[in-house]
Amino acid sequence: MLTAFFAFTAAFLLIATAGLIFYRSSANRRLSQILVQGESDVLTAMAGESRVARIEKLLYPFQRVIPRSEKEVSNLRKLLARAGYREAKHVNTYYAAKVLTPATLALLATFTGSLPLTPLFVYATAIGLGFLLPDFWLSHLIKVRQTNIRLGLPEALDLLVVCVEAGLSLDKAIMRTGEEMAVSQPAIADELGLISLEQRAGRPRNDAWNECAERTGVDTVRALASLIVQADKFGTSVGKALRAQAETLRTRRRLDAEEQSAKTTVKLVFPLVLLIFPSLFVVTLGPSMIVMFEAFQTYFV
Repeated sequence: MLTAFFAFTAAFLLIATAGLIFYRSSANRRLSQILVQGESDVLTAMAGESRVARIEKLLYPFQRVIPRSEKEVSNLRKLLARAGYREAKHVNTYYAAKVLTPATLALLATFTGSLPLTPLFVYATAIGLGFLLPDFWLSHLIKVRQTNIRLGLPEALDLLVVCVEAGLSLDKAIMRTGEEMAVSQPAIADELGLISLEQRAGRPRNDAWNECAERTGVDTVRALASLIVQADKFGTSVGKALRAQAETLRTRRRLDAEEQSAKTTVKLVFPLVLLIFPSLFVVTLGPSMIVMFEAFQTYFV
């Protein structure tokens, strides 16, 4: 009996020692993997930063060519913020693009052999078009981002209502909504995250929402900011106000879709008249015109 007890104790100690050694080795292996992954992430971030720094250094001589004023830079920052770009390097990149795009188009016109036609006209067109292309592209980015915000705002309001009615404060609900919509609606998540950062930095809620409405330039966001300011001022229920605003936005989106569908018939008139009807006339009247032409030719000859 005593021998069996000693054998059982020795086996238990042996198994426990092996388990501790195995657990320690696995923990050390996991810790080494985390350290190696952290070092690789740091190295990747450093490589990305150095790459961005090299690009900025390369673009620096070009972005100093065009003169700029404080008022012009301020207006440009507002436009870039509406497109989702808020850093100082984006302003420099814009001015560098205003120089590099005309130069690139002029070089393309030179190497494509279009200069023997009218060199002055080709160069003037290339430089003018290249100077305006960054403005067109920035306007396109602003329009796309505003459309995404306008279409995704009802879903964001629904999630805000759910968070508020679940017991979260409005500030926590805004932060949670921004985290949840980072994949489906990155533009709205970016704006909500910026509002949360401004409020945590000590800025009043009314000022943060008014700044968001001014920054995005979307009428629905401006209406939402006014709604939140009034609800905070008069002490009304935020959840009910947000739910009513979400229903209003969803109804407005449906009406906009119906309006666009009603305009489709008018927009189809020009392709029908200019493209489809001439083809139908050629197919239907072509053979008869050929027969008539041959008949008249035979009659007159």
